[in-house]
Amino acid sequence: MNEPAPFRILVVEDEPVIRELVRSMLHDGPVEVETAANGVEGLKRARTQTFHLILLDVLPLMDGVTVCRMLKGDPVTAGVPLYMLTAKVKKSDMEAALAAGADGYIHKPFRAAELMELVARHREKRG
Repeated sequence: MNEPAPFRILVVEDEPVIRELVRSMLHDGPVEVETAANGVEGLKRARTQTFHLILLDVLPLMDGVTVCRMLKGDPVTAGVPLYMLTAKVKKSDMEAALAAGADGYIHKPFRAAELMELVARHREKRG
């Protein structure tokens, strides 16, 4: 019997410590976590690999809202759930991300349980 393909997550985060923290919290057996250090790298990975969930910070080089808008406008990646994972807490920042197509907005500092619940919910939807 074939095992189901792993649930793949892309974490796009410019801070190495946070990138590794999120990767280590979420990486477990049936979950694979890939990371990217900036928006350009994240956009490239998202367009060339298959992911089931994207966690995106508001980034240097190419800001996260722009990356979100580009991913949600691309037929290849438009259906991938995308959550902003950021320290920006202004209402206008959240509104801009949601207007760009983000499926949700997670404020830093976040709780490990919050991320794990998000992943579990999307894994269940995938089947």
